[in-house]
Amino acid sequence: MSKIENNSEVTLHFTIKLKDGSVADSTHTSGKAAKFTMGDGSLSENFEKCLLGLESEQSKSIELNAVDAFGLPNPDNIHHMDRNRFVGDAVAEIGTIMAFSGPDGMDIPGIITEIAGDSVTVDFNHPLAGQDVIFDVEIVAVG
Repeated sequence: MSKIENNSEVTLHFTIKLKDGSVADSTHTSGKAAKFTMGDGSLSENFEKCLLGLESEQSKSIELNAVDAFGLPNPDNIHHMDRNRFVGDAVAEIGTIMAFSGPDGMDIPGIITEIAGDSVTVDFNHPLAGQDVIFDVEIVAVG
C-alpha cells in the first residue's frame, strides 16, 4: 500500500467540524471525494504534516488551530461598498453571501456583515477564518 508522502496525489473524504461538534462542511454531502497533490499549496504545511504516512482506507481526526486551517481574519479582506451597487436581485441584507468578481475575473464569495446608511460592509475572509477546526479525514486513494 502506498503511504502519503511529499508530492503524493491524495483522494480523501473530509468532514470539517467546529470545536462545538457542529459540521461546517463535508465531502460526504456531495458524495465526491476531494483530490489534491501534497505540496501544491492547497493545504497548510501543518495539515499536510498530519497526513504524511497515512494509507488508503485509513481515517484520522486532525485538530487544527485557525492559523493552520483557514488562517486568521485579515482586515484587508473587509471592504466598504456603496449601497447603490446592490440592485435588482442583489439586495443587501446582513448575513447574505454574495459572489463578487475578483481582479482575475473569478468569483469571490463575500458575506455582508454590516449596513450603515449607504455603506455596505462585505467580509471576503473565509467563513471559517479565525476558527479552530477538526478535520475528520478518510483516505480513499494515494497515488
